Amino acid sequence: MLSKDSKIYVAGHRGLVGSAITANLKARGFNNVIGRTHAELDLLEPAAVRKFFDTERPDAVVLAAAHVGGIGANSTYRADFILENLQIQQNVIGEAFRHGVRRLLFLGSSCIYPREAPQPITEDALLTSPLEYTNEPYAIAKIAGLKLCESLNLQYGTDYVAVMPTNLYGPNDNFDLENSHVLPAMMRKLHLGRLLSEKNFDSIRADLCRRPVPAIAPDASDSEITSALGRFGIHSDHIALWGSGRPLREFMWSEDMADACVHILLSVSFADIVAARGGGDIRNTHINIGTGSETSIAALASMTAEATGFRGRIEWDSSKPDGTMRKLCDVSRLHSLGWKHRVELPEGIDRLYQWYCRN
Repeated sequence: MLSKDSKIYVAGHRGLVGSAITANLKARGFNNVIGRTHAELDLLEPAAVRKFFDTERPDAVVLAAAHVGGIGANSTYRADFILENLQIQQNVIGEAFRHGVRRLLFLGSSCIYPREAPQPITEDALLTSPLEYTNEPYAIAKIAGLKLCESLNLQYGTDYVAVMPTNLYGPNDNFDLENSHVLPAMMRKLHLGRLLSEKNFDSIRADLCRRPVPAIAPDASDSEITSALGRFGIHSDHIALWGSGRPLREFMWSEDMADACVHILLSVSFADIVAARGGGDIRNTHINIGTGSETSIAALASMTAEATGFRGRIEWDSSKPDGTMRKLCDVSRLHSLGWKHRVELPEGIDRLYQWYCRN
C-alpha cells in the first residue's frame, strides 16, 4: 500500500506515541516521514492545517497528536479535553479527506469503553453502557474520531483505520507531577523520594531544572524544596499516591505499540477488518492494541519502587478517585492480524527508568 518513498505525516511526532511511530517507520526504511512541532503547526487552527496539507500533500497520515493527561487533569480540565481533541481530529482527519489522503491511522485510547464493560474488553463493547465519569469528555472525543474514520470509509471508500492502545509508557513520556499518567508520575515521585532520603539536593535541583515544577524553584533552599515536594506527596520516608492501589491496569511499552501501529498501517486495510467480522452491521471496526495482561496499581508501585531504589513506605490516599477498577483489552483481533507484543512490564519499567535518568 505504501512505498519506502511515500510521504507519511506523523501528527504529534515528538510525543510518547508519535516519536515511537516515527522511529519505527524510519527503522523500516521509510525515508520521507515528516512532522511539525506545535510552534510550526498548531493543529487547533483550521487554516494552518489546511495550508499544511495544501503544501505537503502527504500520502498517508498518522494522527498521534492529542490533548492528554492523567485522572487529575481529566477531572479538572474537562472542557479542554473534549474541545481540543475534537478540534485536532476534525482539522487533521477532515483535511486529510479533503486532500485525497486515502490511508490514515487514528490513535484513540482504551478509555473509550464503558466503565463496567465485561473483561477482557472486546471492540464490540463500545457504546454498550456508561463511560467512566472522570475521563468521559476525552473518551467521547476519541469515540467521535474513530466513528469519523469509520463513516468516511463507508461513505467515501477511504482506508482510515482506528487503533485503541491501552495505557502506554516509554521514552519521551510526560513526567509532570500533576498532569501525567500514572506510571511516569509514580516513577518521578519515587525517584525524588529516594533522592530526598539520601539528602541529594544537587540531583533534585538538576531534576527540577530538566523538568520544571512551577511550585518549586530549582534554586530554593533545601527546606523549601522538601516542603514543596511534600505537597506532592513526596517524602524521604514515604510516598503518597492517589487512590486505593486496587485498580487493575494493562500497560504497554510504547515502542511495542508503535510496531503494532506500523504493522497495521502497512499491512491491514479497512476491508480486511470488515471481512474478518463476517457480516452484520459494519461498526466497531477499530483495533485494540495491548498486551492482554494486567497488574494492580499497588503492584506497579512496588515494581517501580524497586527500579528506582526507593526503600520507604508507599501510602494510598483513598480520598482520591481510583477511576475504572479494571480495564483489560481483548487483543484477539490484533493477534489475528499477525502481531504480538514483546516487552513485559518489569523489563519495561527498568528501561523507562534508565531512559529517565539519561534524559
